[in-house]
Amino acid sequence: MQNYLIRNIQLVNEGTIRTADVLLKNGRIERIGGQLNESNAAVTEINGEGKYLLPGCIDDQVHFREPGLTHKASIGTESKAAVAGGVTSFMEMPNTIPNALTQDLLEEKYQIAARSSVANYSFFMGTANNNTDEVLRTNEKKKDICGIKIFMGSSTGNMLVDNPNTLDRVFRESEVLIATHCEDETIIKRNLDRLKQEGRELIPADHPIIRDEEACYESSLYAIQIAKKYGTRLHILHISTARELRLFTNLFPLKDKRITTEVCVHHLHFTSDDYAQLGNKIKCNPAIKAPHNREGLWEALLDDRLDIIATDHAPHTWAEKDEPYEKAHAGLPLVQHSLLLMLHYVKQGKITLEKVVEKMSHAPADCFHVKERGYIREGYHADLVIADLNAQYTVSKENILYKCGWSPLEGFQFPASIQNTFVNGHMVYGNGVVNESQWGERLVFDR
Repeated sequence: MQNYLIRNIQLVNEGTIRTADVLLKNGRIERIGGQLNESNAAVTEINGEGKYLLPGCIDDQVHFREPGLTHKASIGTESKAAVAGGVTSFMEMPNTIPNALTQDLLEEKYQIAARSSVANYSFFMGTANNNTDEVLRTNEKKKDICGIKIFMGSSTGNMLVDNPNTLDRVFRESEVLIATHCEDETIIKRNLDRLKQEGRELIPADHPIIRDEEACYESSLYAIQIAKKYGTRLHILHISTARELRLFTNLFPLKDKRITTEVCVHHLHFTSDDYAQLGNKIKCNPAIKAPHNREGLWEALLDDRLDIIATDHAPHTWAEKDEPYEKAHAGLPLVQHSLLLMLHYVKQGKITLEKVVEKMSHAPADCFHVKERGYIREGYHADLVIADLNAQYTVSKENILYKCGWSPLEGFQFPASIQNTFVNGHMVYGNGVVNESQWGERLVFDR
């Protein structure tokens, strides 16, 4: 393995920015200090002057579509997009085909990643109304699996969990984190039926009316009530409404929270005003909603009611998106551009660089108890990103690495760029090229 000495770089870590040298050896962060001396000829020096060193981002919610949906994406293609965007570890969702509803099917996904992912990886165990015993076997693997996923809203295949007895037992008996997609299916159906009675063709701008604030709030409230009843470790994904924010607190540090939250970059960036221009490109579940929701999300992110920034990366082919509204698939490809988007807001003065690192690296590591990742610390895995905050980068079809080949951010000019990404000390991305000579590792959880 090649070793690296990164010199004179601005190190962003644990709430501070300071100039330092960082030595990477045998896949780990060997030393951090000023003007390190390393005479070993096998060490490659990198001049970090004027650039920033960040811990690699940990994206706790992606859909990489393998197995069964590889016409959209694969673990291999999307992990390459991830590292090009500074995401060094991901946690992938179970609504592939077949759904990951047994421990054996879940392990098959780990085997695929072991031979094709350039990023580190973990996979959620899937829940259905009829596989509770299998789900609870995850308790035996709590150090090896990121958590259990429950769709409390519609999803691919047999994964809508709406049986109160199933929910009650899983929340009561799970010893690992439960991550939920919270939208109330009854409310969504009622809203859809009401609009259809108007007798007009539905359009993308109807999406936040159908999947409205009430549907999100009532489902999140229900999940929280069950979690509080049993003291369950609950993580609610992709919060999209200002109304839901009253359900969460910033009175405790993250390490003491039993109920945590995630916000996705598209809900921080787009609003319902963007449907007129982007249409189905920004159709996703939960929906991108009215501007006051985005304002509320930003406020809650900065005051720590929202704990993690992620993507819910969900690629579809252009043909699947370029359908009439009701047939168009819901989801956006985002993992290559999430960190860049947040660096855009750093440059705008909306958020500090230290806060971005907290929400995209430190907090996911702490929330899931990821072992020895998410921080720039001696002895930790060398999952690192070198960013240049003064080198512009424009999204185009030529530099998009998603298999689907498109992005809702095409043409957007970022004020910053990702120069290098290291996964376990291996320079997996540099000079615009992904190096596939080494695969990522399975995440381990310190539980």
